[in-house]
Amino acid sequence: MKDVTTAKLLRIHIGELDRARHKPLFEILVTEARVAGLSGATVLRGIESFGASSVVHRSRLLELSEDLPIVVEIVDTEEKIRAFLERIEPILDEAGCGVLMTMEKVEILRWAPKKKS
Repeated sequence: MKDVTTAKLLRIHIGELDRARHKPLFEILVTEARVAGLSGATVLRGIESFGASSVVHRSRLLELSEDLPIVVEIVDTEEKIRAFLERIEPILDEAGCGVLMTMEKVEILRWAPKKKS
């Protein structure tokens, strides 16, 4: 992906407790992204959200939510992202959880791996 200047950003919104194959769904998505040869994946944990059910999930000092929002972000070419979506569709069906996925065009300003020390 080094010479790519525009790409797609895939965002997968799920819950922290969502599972498939007896593992957290976000872990499976990251593993599948790596196996699919995507450039990388990042998992972000939110502090508050609500979705289609209108149930508010939040993190507070005195109250612990067991199902905080999770967003998995992946940037790569549209072709690779679309192939990845086909790959994960059966996993998402198996999980049976609420999922919101979005994709948008992004401009890559810099993409370089860490320098080895």
